[in-house]
Amino acid sequence: MSSESPRRRRPTAALALVTVGLILMGGLYAAAGSLASPARAETSEASPALLEKGAVLYKEGCSSCHGLNLEGVPAESVGKGQAKQNGPSLLGVGAAAVDFQVSTGRMPVGATGQQVVAGRSSYNEEEVAALAAYVASFAPGPAIPSEEDLDTTDASLAEGGELFRTNCAQCHNFAAQGGALSNGTYAPAIDPSRPDHIWEAMLTGPQSMPVFNDTTINPDEKKAIIKYIQNINAAPSPGGAPLGNVGPVSEGLLMWTVGLGALIACSVWLGAKAK
Repeated sequence: MSSESPRRRRPTAALALVTVGLILMGGLYAAAGSLASPARAETSEASPALLEKGAVLYKEGCSSCHGLNLEGVPAESVGKGQAKQNGPSLLGVGAAAVDFQVSTGRMPVGATGQQVVAGRSSYNEEEVAALAAYVASFAPGPAIPSEEDLDTTDASLAEGGELFRTNCAQCHNFAAQGGALSNGTYAPAIDPSRPDHIWEAMLTGPQSMPVFNDTTINPDEKKAIIKYIQNINAAPSPGGAPLGNVGPVSEGLLMWTVGLGALIACSVWLGAKAK
């Protein structure tokens, strides 16, 4: 037998090895996250005057629900199993979310319910820009799309149709006319919708809509989807009234109602005449 004893490992060696491994994994994860950012996140670089105006508008119309510092207001119990729904935190939502919600008239909302519906905006374009800049100044978030982002000249219409049918049609209908969802909610019709609102909705995922950030659907694919939606919204109806573009269901119902009603009216008239 050899007189040499096996080398013993010190307990600290294993601990040091695990620590180094964790540091390396954390560094790699951070690097990967910076290279594959899910959406273009920007802080506000607006003028002090615009930010000051946004601060005034926010405190007057938004702070009661979303908090003075955008931290949100927790729900309050108001009775048996009921809760008052207050606003969530706006930290990190970005200018795109504010522009979409406010310019479509969804915010500020008078009363909460199953779903906040679009309506007439309470603010003009300059005021919406001020609010968006003010919220974006607190933390990085998705930015409002630029004119270059919304230029669909070179976008593929065929690719947009395929992407829409794969990712959007199950909720918004194949003709972008909207559809019912669970728990009393619905996907609104995208007719008509501004290109920047379509982009912002995909980027921020309002209400029941999932978030389609730039990693899930890249900017070129977003342009293709917008081009496809614009194309189907502008498509003519050579057969006459489109009836919501939902196909033979509405057409059959209309013909059944009109045809059956005509037969009943004719039978009543003939019976009265025979008497």
